[in-house]
Amino acid sequence: MRYMKTITLLIFVSLQLKISAQEEEFTRQPSVSIFTGVINYQGDLNPNSFTLGHAKFAIGATFRKPLSRWFSVRAGINYGNLEAADRYNRDYLKPRNLSFYSTISEAYGALELDLLNITKTHFTPYLYGGVAVFHFNPWTYDDAGQKIYLKPLSTEGQGIADFPTQKPYHLTQFALPFGVGLKYAVNDNINIAIEFSQRKTFTDYLDDVSSHYVDYQKLLAAKGPKSVELAYRGIPGPNSSAGYPAHGEQRGTPSEMDWYYSLGFHVEISLNAFSNILYGNSKNYHQGCPRNFF
Repeated sequence: MRYMKTITLLIFVSLQLKISAQEEEFTRQPSVSIFTGVINYQGDLNPNSFTLGHAKFAIGATFRKPLSRWFSVRAGINYGNLEAADRYNRDYLKPRNLSFYSTISEAYGALELDLLNITKTHFTPYLYGGVAVFHFNPWTYDDAGQKIYLKPLSTEGQGIADFPTQKPYHLTQFALPFGVGLKYAVNDNINIAIEFSQRKTFTDYLDDVSSHYVDYQKLLAAKGPKSVELAYRGIPGPNSSAGYPAHGEQRGTPSEMDWYYSLGFHVEISLNAFSNILYGNSKNYHQGCPRNFF
């Protein structure tokens, strides 16, 4: 009888180890997700942090590979539109009358941390942080309603010999992405999540506004009337110096870098689900509770 109890115990332990190994295999399945939401910017033309009032549509895709139940690595691409204008800015900045638009294309990699065991709770808050590379190219509409890209105009004297301290900015930059979210396991193969994230950039030129105005005549001679027209929109026309700020007068705040933010939803599918569809794989590790596949 003692031997039967021992054998039964060994069989039970063996089955539990097998189930645990199967669960661990399943929880480490990689996944892909689609992100849809909105994106916003903070900088000289919008000093406030994330606001829905001027947020624009954004979309993205993410690949996630679990390292354990708690940690995952993720990599993704995102695309969205930014815009802001002084007409929505603080009162003392409205006379400047500047505006900009830009698309943001981004690729990033990050480490993600779950705060709860989703296999037991069915949901978990999570955090993530990493590094990103993004591309932008600010533009605006001139007085005639034509779309004009701003970087070639050197509106703050960037790259003009008369202003050697004003260096051109790069349209491709690094950023530090980090965010928080809450995800819920719908079933073994599908998770949904709501996520808020921020991007700390190392440029103050997402909006083409950073430091100070430069000499009107020198800017006009180097870059032409279009540059003067779009450097300060509070004057009546591109060829008038009436009211144009003096050289060195503050145009932006160079000590504060620009940010951009996103808020939206992820719908995530385990690659195991695609395998089942494509190859008719019926293998299933469901044990009565949702599994964390990312």
